[in-house]
Amino acid sequence: MTYEEYLDGKPVVITAALTGGIQGKEAHPDLPETPAEIAEAAAAVEDAGAAVVHLHARRDNGERAFSTERFQGVTDAVRDATDDVIVQHSTGGTAAPDALRAEPLRTDPTPEMASLDMGPMNRGRRLTSENTRDTIDGLHAEMRERGIKPELEVFNNGHLNEAFRILDDLDEPPYLNLIFGPGTLAPPSPANLQRMVDQLPEHAEFNVIGFGPHQLPLTTQSLILGGHVRVGLEDNSYLRKGELATNEALVARAARIAEELGRPVATPAEARDLLGVESRR
Repeated sequence: MTYEEYLDGKPVVITAALTGGIQGKEAHPDLPETPAEIAEAAAAVEDAGAAVVHLHARRDNGERAFSTERFQGVTDAVRDATDDVIVQHSTGGTAAPDALRAEPLRTDPTPEMASLDMGPMNRGRRLTSENTRDTIDGLHAEMRERGIKPELEVFNNGHLNEAFRILDDLDEPPYLNLIFGPGTLAPPSPANLQRMVDQLPEHAEFNVIGFGPHQLPLTTQSLILGGHVRVGLEDNSYLRKGELATNEALVARAARIAEELGRPVATPAEARDLLGVESRR
């Protein structure tokens, strides 16, 4: 997407990242963890304007889970609670054993979309993810086989090289998620976001994540640059300084800003058309 497409009022796809796999209720007392809690949050964000929900699964003790069985429980609950929202599963590698990375792709039905990390990263003092090319290519191959649209997770500028490496093997349009935050993620600033967008091929669609206080300014900049946005408690616990957020409130704010900027909010059906996603509904 481009600035010109923003001026033309191209719809914006809002993704809601509801829970994540790192922090728990110690960070936010209302962070959804159980299938029922995640499904309730999914229904609320769909009503608020989200076209996509990004899902993780949890064990009974709240820790991150990777098994197909756990993801099946979450995705079944979300599909039952929502009308048409696009289901996207995480295959993220932070603290994930490589042998289990493809498990979220094997639910029935399969997710319509899935995340695909583009390279190694460090997060915090003890969390790391290798994301070797063998791992990336294996996950990508299984996504193609199962008809799942990959979202390419670009955690820093070097990951663009890895995304470009597989660009010709992707169905149109390629969808890249530009991520800004701490550790080995791209340093969050408007200038860095602009530089990354300037390097994207014109036919690509892009989404933006800003962790913590960077969520609001960088997703707003994405709207102006013609991109899409991801918000939610996985990435940011606060609506404003000192005020805890909800997933619904973060989506509602993103939708309101998009409308003020002249970007209509895409429905799930419109998002499927924009991103080339095959419906599982």
